[in-house]
Amino acid sequence: MQAIKQLYRIGYGPSSSHTIAPYRIGKAYKANNPICDSYKIELGGSLALTAKGHGTIDIIKEALECDRISFSFDTECVENNMFIQGFYENEKRPLWHGKSLGGGAVSIEEYDIGDDKEVYDENNFEEIKKYLKENDTDLLSYVYSHEPDLRDHLSKCLETMFEAVDRGLKAEGLLNEPLKYYRIAQKLYKKAKERNDYLVAYSYAACEENAAGGMMCTAPTLGACGILTSLMYYLRFNEAYEIEELCDLLSIAGIFGNCIKRNASIAGSTGGCQAEVGTACAMASAALAYSEGGDLRTIEYAAEMGIEHFLGLTCDPVLGFVIIPCIERNAISILRSYDCAYLAKSFHNIKENTISFDSVVHAMNYTGNKLAIELKETSLGGLSLEYKK
Repeated sequence: MQAIKQLYRIGYGPSSSHTIAPYRIGKAYKANNPICDSYKIELGGSLALTAKGHGTIDIIKEALECDRISFSFDTECVENNMFIQGFYENEKRPLWHGKSLGGGAVSIEEYDIGDDKEVYDENNFEEIKKYLKENDTDLLSYVYSHEPDLRDHLSKCLETMFEAVDRGLKAEGLLNEPLKYYRIAQKLYKKAKERNDYLVAYSYAACEENAAGGMMCTAPTLGACGILTSLMYYLRFNEAYEIEELCDLLSIAGIFGNCIKRNASIAGSTGGCQAEVGTACAMASAALAYSEGGDLRTIEYAAEMGIEHFLGLTCDPVLGFVIIPCIERNAISILRSYDCAYLAKSFHNIKENTISFDSVVHAMNYTGNKLAIELKETSLGGLSLEYKK
């Protein structure tokens, strides 16, 4: 499996697949071909179908620091392709073929950007459990032995998360005119009295900032960034957790996110929203179970439930914006993660879990492959058809 650091990337919203990934491809191209005065870019798949709502065109212009860009869109393609070619005084520069893989990860045929490097030999949670038993070690030690600098990276991610929530709690007014969506995080926060109230307010604050194109942290994507971000903010500022403790929780969460990324998908354009919100819920559930002293079986059970009850969830953003149903869905998911951790702990001495974490990931992958393309971040079907501006 690849590094957990790759699940937690920092970049501009509103979409890790549609803003962070194209930005990275554009930046890499410009670094390797610095002398260009214009560009031709073709976007494919979901990148083409929701480019406007996801801010893809603007973020590419920012990455290339150029407005002289001719865009074309291949809406028949099923892959999130980005073909880019620069020009200088009508002389052609190299043509690159990039792909957005989900969570801000990319591949470029003509350039090694480093996203495919393997860090862990294990490929699923059963193999990880076997490793832990054979080496008489625990899950957190396993992570840090493979990524000794992970805490430093996660500390920066936490800072980005906290700043995003702070901005979101202060901001108000119209966020999106076509959807007539007004920010409500500040109002939710002012009336918050209990844990769930605060969690919802923090989740809305993060997601509204993401929708506005703010600097965010994928966890594991931007479409699902409100879940772990709200949890980290709550534990830090309402429960007084130390930064090191939060880094540990993100590391535990990252193992489960990594297993899903390896054996299914974390991209809405590939697996539907079960791949984004479902994964984030599993990660948050595992982190919570660990924080409450749960053993390995309890942590796995919590993560398994976090995915299981999102199986089949579609990704059908209205008008292509990461707002409806995304923002509300993040708030629901962070509340559900607490339920998963609670149930896993309650069931600990009552029953054995019938379905393993790896089994539900396998089912998630199967389900995602069966979803119609209209229900995978294309805004061609589902809820997307129910609202006309």
